[in-house]
Amino acid sequence: MSSLPLSTAALPADTPTYSLDEVAARLRVSSNKVRNLIRDHQLLAVSRDGQPAVPCAFFDDEGIAKHFIGLVEVLLDGGYTRDEAMSWLFTEQDDLGLTPAAALHTHSAREVIRRAQAQAF
Repeated sequence: MSSLPLSTAALPADTPTYSLDEVAARLRVSSNKVRNLIRDHQLLAVSRDGQPAVPCAFFDDEGIAKHFIGLVEVLLDGGYTRDEAMSWLFTEQDDLGLTPAAALHTHSAREVIRRAQAQAF
């Protein structure tokens, strides 16, 4: 499991997460496919109690949230590290009253992507 690129960014303790097996079941794919999604930065994961965990906020009823992969690409292409991207996703935007991860599930999803583009360095 140490070969997975896990973020060391601290998530708020109350942030719900899925194990890799739960993500695999949710997406109807193998655990190896989930590991590949993490390695390819199509999902971000953290270490919780020594185990990989993926925040539940990255998913909707259909699977991976519609704008999530594009948002992560914008952040990483803009110079953010995995840790910085994870921190940004879970830092509340005062004027939205939401974290970007939560905003992915609202009408503000495109605004969050625009903000990520504007912050690229």
